[in-house]
Amino acid sequence: MPAEEAVTAPAIYIQDVSLSYQGTPVFSNLNLNLRAGKWTALLGASGVGKSSLLRLIAGLTTAEETFGGSIRADNNVQMSQQIAWMGQTDMLLPWLSVLDNLLLGIRLRGSTSSREACHSRAGGDDKARKLLTEAGLAHAEKLYPHQLSGGMRQRVALLRTLMENKPIVLMDEPFSALDTITRYQLHQLSIELLRDKTVLFVTHDAAEALRLADDIYILTAQELQHLGTLDSTAPRAPHEPELVDLQAVIYASLLQAAEVAA
Repeated sequence: MPAEEAVTAPAIYIQDVSLSYQGTPVFSNLNLNLRAGKWTALLGASGVGKSSLLRLIAGLTTAEETFGGSIRADNNVQMSQQIAWMGQTDMLLPWLSVLDNLLLGIRLRGSTSSREACHSRAGGDDKARKLLTEAGLAHAEKLYPHQLSGGMRQRVALLRTLMENKPIVLMDEPFSALDTITRYQLHQLSIELLRDKTVLFVTHDAAEALRLADDIYILTAQELQHLGTLDSTAPRAPHEPELVDLQAVIYASLLQAAEVAA
């Protein structure tokens, strides 16, 4: 596929997937369909394999891991060409300023699609600065990662992911280091910029999953359980009756999984 062609966000089919680390099973016979252009939240206890599943979809397995099953997108495009990834660590380059960290992907690719999307390097700068302003970081564009707080670094990492024009976005606890107000503001920004993308994100916050996701799953040591589908438009207000009821279901499922694991 030529790099300049736009790609429509695909559905992703994860079928009979198993993963082992140094011979120890992480999960097995896992099946999950991610709807095209929708947000899917993945919850579960620490250590159950949520991050491993994201890395597996992104093609980031290591030599110590053994993978079985199949993961494919329904648009017949190689997965690695259409994924934007945000891990648990910010992975900011310490020798680059905040602004240059945001622009790194665009400048490394130097592709036609990047130029068209940003209307030249100046356009890319404009887009990055607009994001920084919306995330409350306009004052920090010339700062370096060591000059930022943990929450600020997290925001920059998120904005760098939002800068990518990829149809599939994988995010591992993208809002975890943020205060409540900043988190809510970035929820709105993320929904706006990633609308019509196929998004899978890990969170430990049931309220966050309900605010953002179209589909919610919980991963346990035994199974992957679909907890619900939300038809209303995100981001949602936490007091909506539908959310209050579903939040109770999520907490009950998480508690039951924890009791089984113990």
